[in-house]
Amino acid sequence: MSTQPLTQVNGKRIALPVRVEPKVFFANERTFLSWLNFTVVLGGLAIGLLNFGDRIGRISAVLFTFIAMFVMLYALYTFHWRATKIRNREAAPYDDRVGPTVLCIFLLAAVIVNFYLRLADKK
Repeated sequence: MSTQPLTQVNGKRIALPVRVEPKVFFANERTFLSWLNFTVVLGGLAIGLLNFGDRIGRISAVLFTFIAMFVMLYALYTFHWRATKIRNREAAPYDDRVGPTVLCIFLLAAVIVNFYLRLADKK
């Protein structure tokens, strides 16, 4: 019994075909649609602040609108990036650990700006 990895035979690397199951394609689309669903909710929040808010609410609405547009572009980029990797049958991780973290930081910053403007307006 050999202890060599399956990708090497007698010191030479061999190419193994990577099987990508159909559910991976659909998972990529579901993830894209869930990101877009989140942006619609965030855009609805921004429209509500814009229509029913005061001056500070309008500033927050602009912040949330820019964040929603950024998330839409990020979701589109990630969808195409994953689709290209799937189409080329690359054996690489398809997950993204940076995007959701950056999104949470942006949302936290927008909420902090909103609270700061509210408190500064009361003084």
